[in-house]
Amino acid sequence: MSMETPFLGNTPIDPGDGTAGGSEVYSNEKAVVDASNKAEGYVMVKYTGGVDTRIKVLITGPSGTTYNYNLNNKGNYEVFPFSDGDGSYTIGVYQNTAGTKYSTAYKATVSVKMKNAFAAFLHANQYVNFTSNSQAVKLAAQLTAGKSGTLEKVDAVYEYVIKNIAYDYDRAATVQSGYLPNIDDVLVKKKGICFDYAAVMSAMLRSLGIPTKLVVGYCGTAYHAWINVYVEGQGWVNSVIYFDGSKWNHMDPTYAAGNPDIGDFSSKYTYTSKYVY
Repeated sequence: MSMETPFLGNTPIDPGDGTAGGSEVYSNEKAVVDASNKAEGYVMVKYTGGVDTRIKVLITGPSGTTYNYNLNNKGNYEVFPFSDGDGSYTIGVYQNTAGTKYSTAYKATVSVKMKNAFAAFLHANQYVNFTSNSQAVKLAAQLTAGKSGTLEKVDAVYEYVIKNIAYDYDRAATVQSGYLPNIDDVLVKKKGICFDYAAVMSAMLRSLGIPTKLVVGYCGTAYHAWINVYVEGQGWVNSVIYFDGSKWNHMDPTYAAGNPDIGDFSSKYTYTSKYVY
């Protein structure tokens, strides 16, 4: 399938740094949905109801998949991707009333036409959270200095992640629903869970202008997170975990970090994606 790929020279992108445009805004007294940057593949949402309670954002795209996010209740914008590509999205903001019950604070429908097929996977969002000042961005630039192509840059970032971040078994045993990676904290502590690995690598590669998907789903029967990277001439790479010297396949940095003998990886693990960020 032909795709528009104007940025595959890997020009570093501006992550946005959480600035709402203000040119296409939907709101009431309880919530604001700023879709000014929809052509870039994301929407910004904030809760303005002033109630100290749990807030949810539910986004349903053209595929019918509903993405369920937590949202802060302090009136601060957060960024969410249009993961389904072009089409109509319903964006709902809900506030907790009691137990597991929620009431609708606000709901809007947004028609999305992105500037290219990769826009949503080049910018920061709630899960892949970075700014131009993030250590991950600076490190990615250092690691890839002098690298000439996509594969060389992906290789440099990938090798750094699997060699320098250890799996955090304590966090994995205690992690709660709604956990969000702190990318720079993972780099400082040099340890993390599968979600952290995927978020760190996604942020670093996106900052270099390389389209990168953070995927959540199942590896066998285990809930897991991994990444897919777009490589010019190959498309989205998501089948195995290793680079064989001439082509990239599936790169799951968690399993690579814990398993140096990965030659028969594809026969051991079956990946099924559920959500893409």
